[in-house]
This record gives sequence, C-alpha cells and structure tokens, in this order.
Amino acid sequence: MSLGIGDIYTSLVHDDGAAIGLIRRALDLGVTFLDTADIYGDSELKVGKAIQGRRAEVVLATKFGFAQTRPGSGDRINGRPEYVHEACERSLRRLEVDSIDLYYLHRVDPAVPIEDTVGAMADLVRQGKVRHLGLSEVSAATLRRAHAVHPIAAVQSEYSLFSREAEEAILPTLRELGSALVAYSPLGRGFLAGRFRRLEDLAPDDWRRGNPRFQGAAFEQNVALADGIRELAAAKGCTPAQLALAWLLTRDDVIPIPGTSSVERMAENAGASSVHLTREELDEIERSSPRGVVAGERYHASGAALLNG
Repeated sequence: MSLGIGDIYTSLVHDDGAAIGLIRRALDLGVTFLDTADIYGDSELKVGKAIQGRRAEVVLATKFGFAQTRPGSGDRINGRPEYVHEACERSLRRLEVDSIDLYYLHRVDPAVPIEDTVGAMADLVRQGKVRHLGLSEVSAATLRRAHAVHPIAAVQSEYSLFSREAEEAILPTLRELGSALVAYSPLGRGFLAGRFRRLEDLAPDDWRRGNPRFQGAAFEQNVALADGIRELAAAKGCTPAQLALAWLLTRDDVIPIPGTSSVERMAENAGASSVHLTREELDEIERSSPRGVVAGERYHASGAALLNG
C-alpha cells in the first residue's frame, strides 16, 4: 500500500510528533510507498524524521519543479538542468537519506526541452542519488520523448472513479513502455470517501472550495454520484473509500496514493487491499460511475494550464 504525504487541503498534521506518528503507524500497517514533494510545506522534513531507522522498509518518492523566484512572487515551474541538481540536494538533506527511490518532475517547464530536464535527472541516477525517474501530469508525447532519454518508471496523475482522463492516452502509453501510473487524489478529492454532503462541510480555507467540481450544480451532481458508490460499498460490506481504492487496485500497473491526516482514515484506506471485487461488482461500479460522468473540470484555468505538459 501507499501513502501520499503533503499540505494539500486544510486537514493537515502541523504537529511534528503527530505527523511522524502517522507515518510510522502507516509503516506498521504494511504501507511501503511514501510519496511527497518539496513544495508540500515541511513534509519532507517530517518524512525524513519518521523513517529514521526504517529506511529499508520504504520506497521513497518525492517531486521537484515548483520554485519561487522571490518570496511572495508565486510559484513557477523550473526544469533547468542546474535546478534539477539543486532541488535534489535540498530534498536529500530534508529527507536525511543518501538516495531517493523515485524522483519526479512535478510539472513540465514549457521553457525547457524535456530532454534537457530528464537528462539532468538521469545524471542523478548515475551519481547514485536517485534510483528511478518519474514525471507528473505529462502528455503521452512528452512521456515518449522523456523515455527516449532515460526510462521513466512512473507517471503521476490524478486518477479515480471521478477522474479517468488517464485512460485515454497516458495509461496505454505507460503500458506500452512498461511503466506505472501513480494515482493521486484516488478518492476524487474526498467525494468518493463520502464524508461531506454540503460545501459548508469543508473548512472555510479548504482549497477545494474553489475547485470547479465543488461549485453549485456540479457539487450536487457529484455528491449524488458518490452516493451510488456509497450504496455499492454498503452492499459489499466495506467503506466507500475502500471500494474506490479497491477498484484502482484491480489494475496491476496503478498505484493509488491516498493522503490523510488521520490515523483512523489511513488504517481504513490500507484495508482496501483486502477488498476483492468480482467481475459482476466491477460492472456495477462501471454502471454507477462511468468515464466522463463527473461534473466540472479537474482544475480552474491556471491549474489546468499545467496539465498534459
């Protein structure tokens, strides 16, 4: 099983002790893949502390690419070769490790040829600082160009019963290349966990309040769709989150990375590995939540501009 770690919404673990305890409990439950990024607040520092003495149990992934030109200037993408090396050195120090198992380019820098960025990442592999390379939210064409420079072990993209765009081009290309898809937001940004019914159920500063899928009629339609998954989960005797994750786990080359700040929710998510779906149940899930049925775009305009790089 896997765990995504980072400052995304507002349900964060700000207390270092609690965060480290959550990660160590995940390891105790058999979670072996930890995914974070240098832009997720101080999550790399917390992960580094949590895996002290347990490094051999963990497949460790982190990401780089978002950079600030100056405080308050806003994030921008930096895929320049020299920045690749700078970012990796900083992540190694924060994580307190000698090497990173999977190192991703978080988003493609449109000003830098992907061959140049991946070429610098390949240098890190040759230096022993990184074991495998990954990309995030790339187009199939960019993936092929990158893979020609150095094998790309994984692509990270949003993928769930609510976000199935990866099935169109990225998943087929990954399968052709023998690479994996790492699925972030595998619970549809919380819809598929079935834990909110109204926008007011989210904290006032929750990032999702501004997401297109959480607006007006789209929100109501998506809650109704999630209710269908809830009913199927009840019939199966598992939680909606476990059903949604189990659906992803039926795909051998897909690795979901559900994130949480709750030990209870983390244990629930880990339990998805014990939920086995029959062909008939998979057909029922498909009828309940077919591709393209979700209402609203994945991101607002500025976020969408960084997709399919």
